Amino acid sequence: MRVKVGEVQLFYDVEGPKLRPDGPAMREVPTLLLLHGGPGGDHSSFKPAYSALTDVAQIIYLDHRGQGRSDRSTPERWNLAQWAYDVKLFCDTLGIERPIVLGLSFGGFVALAYATRYPEHCAKLILCSTRAGPPEPEREIEVFERLGGPEAGAVARRFLIGSTVDADALRDFVRLCRPLYTRAPYDLNRDLRQAWRIDVLRHFRANEDYTFDYVAKLRQIKCPTLVLVGEDDPITPPCYSDQIVAAMQPGLARYERFANAGHGIAGDAPTHYFRVLREFISDRQ
Repeated sequence: MRVKVGEVQLFYDVEGPKLRPDGPAMREVPTLLLLHGGPGGDHSSFKPAYSALTDVAQIIYLDHRGQGRSDRSTPERWNLAQWAYDVKLFCDTLGIERPIVLGLSFGGFVALAYATRYPEHCAKLILCSTRAGPPEPEREIEVFERLGGPEAGAVARRFLIGSTVDADALRDFVRLCRPLYTRAPYDLNRDLRQAWRIDVLRHFRANEDYTFDYVAKLRQIKCPTLVLVGEDDPITPPCYSDQIVAAMQPGLARYERFANAGHGIAGDAPTHYFRVLREFISDRQ
């Protein structure tokens, strides 16, 4: 499905009803809005795993502007402020009140831009395998080398250092380093299913990737927040999540670190991961 949000049509999909029969009444469940990674990917990375949460929430999958099946828009609008505003306006357009917003990886950048700009808008925030400020490539390279050896470390260095995305470096990174994102066997079909927009990745790397910084603004977040990270995550190592939790208002964040899990916690530790998500979504705090 597509909906007009501002001047663009954004693609979204819905799983599960908002109102559910419960004896003599209709019971309302929370709406969980999923913001995908990338930049340049799409919502398909969440499927089918996140269907497991339909027992406690209505799930809405959204493709960011310029990505997936949403309108291309123009490069000057491929930025975190615009993507954050799109989230708010998307919810307002569809009448989604007080959503629970989950941002995964790059989707976490968007979720943080949204939550710090519109702190009253969401009921809860979930930040999974993400960071709040510029990358520290040497920390990421260290994990790639630990997991994949010197060759993986060298390939990661060529791809991660600098503000440009070289085609050869990207090809080698996908071949050698992407499989290290998970501790479980890597599912190549997951990447093949996505409607990738590499030009969005190139644009983001050349502009905001090394400059955005929400760390000092994290205290503006007012809603309960769940922070999740895998201990073996090479692209957003736990140090980034440590920083997020330390910068937030005391007592606001619940923090879970998953042993033997990488960037794809849902695949590496599904039972534990979805139990934590289900508890957080259902908790009437």
